[in-house]
Amino acid sequence: MILIIDFGSQVTQLIARRIRELSVYCEIVPWDKDILKTKSLSEAKAIVLSGGPDSTRIKKSPTVSKRIFDLNIPILGICYGHQLICKLLGGKISKSEKREFGKTLIRKNSKNQSPLLEDLFKKNIEEVWMSHGDAVTELPAGFVELASSDTSSFSIIEDAARRVFGVQFHPEVFHTVNGKKFLENFVKIANIERNWTPFKITESLIEKLKNEIGDEKVICGLSGGVDSTVTALLLNRAIKKNLTCIFVDNGLLRKQEADQIEFLFKKHFKIKLKTVNAKNLFLQNLKGVSDPEKKRKIIGKLFINVFEREAKKLKNVSFLAQGTLYPDVIESTSVHGKSAATIKSHHNVGGLPKRMNLKLVEPLKTLFKDEVRKIGSELKLDKTLLDRHPFPGPGLAIRCPGEITAKKLSLLREADNIFVEQLKKHKLYNKVWQALVILLPVKSVGVMGDARTHEYSCVLRAVSSTDGMTADFSYFKREFLSETSNKIINEVKGINRVLFDITSKPPGTIEWE
Repeated sequence: MILIIDFGSQVTQLIARRIRELSVYCEIVPWDKDILKTKSLSEAKAIVLSGGPDSTRIKKSPTVSKRIFDLNIPILGICYGHQLICKLLGGKISKSEKREFGKTLIRKNSKNQSPLLEDLFKKNIEEVWMSHGDAVTELPAGFVELASSDTSSFSIIEDAARRVFGVQFHPEVFHTVNGKKFLENFVKIANIERNWTPFKITESLIEKLKNEIGDEKVICGLSGGVDSTVTALLLNRAIKKNLTCIFVDNGLLRKQEADQIEFLFKKHFKIKLKTVNAKNLFLQNLKGVSDPEKKRKIIGKLFINVFEREAKKLKNVSFLAQGTLYPDVIESTSVHGKSAATIKSHHNVGGLPKRMNLKLVEPLKTLFKDEVRKIGSELKLDKTLLDRHPFPGPGLAIRCPGEITAKKLSLLREADNIFVEQLKKHKLYNKVWQALVILLPVKSVGVMGDARTHEYSCVLRAVSSTDGMTADFSYFKREFLSETSNKIINEVKGINRVLFDITSKPPGTIEWE
């Protein structure tokens, strides 16, 4: 395995994701944990030091023990990790005269060869993604420069004797054209067997659940999406007799979703399911609330209240299981260190109350959506559900900016259903990562049947992504947009204007709230 030490980067999990794509198991540990006492270290065949938002020039900046260099295993430092290696081993770090953010071309130093550069620099240059304000200005003893940019002399460095490497750029992001190849070469240097497969991931998660839960009872919060469904299936394999799934119909779901969930779990999976009708409860508590963070907190608290109430009815329940994914966690708070910035809270992360009578179990919280789908496939989950677009925990509440009402939700639900059906009809549904409709909190004047209308506007949004951490907007032909717009306006009485969102992530997020 490879041990990844996290210094608070927003994209640390991408390092793990890229390494796992190479069928190599890896784990992430925070920098402030005593690495030398970490159980995983005994199994590690290599270490990666992640990027981070801090500067190594600061007196109390995140660091690790220099003794990791005595372990005689390959080490790769990325961005902040690259600079930290140099600082710990006697090099010099300075504030860059010119910062590097974004696409950068680096050139190979023809004098120095390295296995890290195997099958790279075929035209003596590589396009990489930089994001740093400091730079290495003096190498420690034993290191040589392998590549440089116009701004940074030491873009790639190596101490061949100790098998220690540093890269100033981010090989884990897609913007680094051959980033995965850099990581693959590092795996080869570490001589690690590439045998980490969806089957092994699934079996490992089931084993962890067995050990974590034992003979105690669990309720699993179902939304009907891929994440909570896979969570339920994993639990069913691990502790079948002690599992009860609870589906809360909060009135914030997609069209006919409640009926589909009832059929799927009771008839198809034959998993114990209890449905709770809480539509009025949620709408009453959300009445007059327009702030998106307040919406999320209210929804999260209500979910837990309902789950705890139902748990008491079942008696002796100890755990609440959720289908939380890593993008949810990293946007809410860092689970691997203290430095990552909070983007927004998620109902099942930042929205949970500080005191809860149930212990949380989240088997998917260090995985991305594509990994979850592979696990779902391993568990024989139907492809129709497996390929379903992500749906946020707070549901349509965060696709309805401003105050939420039953009428607005009804309009949004119908428009969303039309958009999805249109994508399926034109064979576009599986070509986008996520598609959604947002109902704007404003009305506009229109003309329909020679009469004036004053109705709501909605926005169509569709994005392409691989992990949900970054995304680009998907663009459709004029004919598709025109047909979809006409269909929504003609069939959803209350909407008279349709817009199309062409914002990428960043700067926007996929959801509007």
